[in-house]
Amino acid sequence: MKIVIGCDDAAFELKEIIKKHLSDKHINFCDMGLKPEDSYYYPDIAKNVALAVKKGEFDRGILLCGTGIGVCIVANKVPGIRAALCHDTFSAERARKSNDAQIITMGSRVIGPELAKSILDTWLEAEFSDGPSTPKVNRIKEIDSEFHAVRF
Repeated sequence: MKIVIGCDDAAFELKEIIKKHLSDKHINFCDMGLKPEDSYYYPDIAKNVALAVKKGEFDRGILLCGTGIGVCIVANKVPGIRAALCHDTFSAERARKSNDAQIITMGSRVIGPELAKSILDTWLEAEFSDGPSTPKVNRIKEIDSEFHAVRF
């Protein structure tokens, strides 16, 4: 599995902890920012991570900011992406199993590092299962495609 990760300045320390956790588990990842010297806004980092997942360069993405909300909103603007904000293991599991979320977002000011690692492990181990949720995910994809060419 290939993972891409990004964060804003509020979540830089958590991102470094998550990177070490991924390395310890021998999971390949690419850090798309933020670095201490960067001045990017989180919307740009979230967009870049979501686009990389959409293009198939990575299987899944991890986005971190102060609350996880901002990066989640941005990632979900990219057509075809389903990003889920998770602050507990049950939500992380359901994000994959029921919603086929390719990106997880978490808030460094909301959860601590150990919980973040547990949430991430749950999300990484879970797989989308074809079943009662499949028609719902397909409908999400249909709605998503309805707006690809719409100009407001």
